[in-house]
Amino acid sequence: MKKLFLTGMASLLIISCSKKENSEIQPSSDVSTPVTENVSGQSLIEASDCMSCHNADERMIGPSYKEIAEKYSEKDIEMLASKIIEGGSGVWGNVAMQPHPQISKADAKKMVEYILSQKVSK
Repeated sequence: MKKLFLTGMASLLIISCSKKENSEIQPSSDVSTPVTENVSGQSLIEASDCMSCHNADERMIGPSYKEIAEKYSEKDIEMLASKIIEGGSGVWGNVAMQPHPQISKADAKKMVEYILSQKVSK
C-alpha cells in the first residue's frame, strides 16, 4: 500500500511539473525592445559579476571604474561595450576579462556610459 502511495505521488509530481512547463508565459517575439529598457547602467553592473573584479574607486583584479573613465571617452562606448561582451586582455595587465555574451549590446553600452560617468572632474 505504501509503495502504491509513493508511486502515485511521484506520478502526480511528474504530471504537475510538465503542466507547469507548458503553462509558462512565452517571451515576447518583439526582439526590438530590450528586456532591460528602463534599467540603469549602474543597476546592470550591480546585477552582473562585474563587481567581483572591478570597484568604483580602487583597482582590484581589473581597473577601477574611475581609471577606466580617465582613460576613455564617449567616443569609445562602442568599443568598450564590445569588450564587455567579447572579453579581452592586455590593456590593463595580464589578467583577461571574461566574455559576457549574455549581455546585449544596448545593455553593455548603458554599463559603459555609467562607468564613464565616474570620470573625476578637474
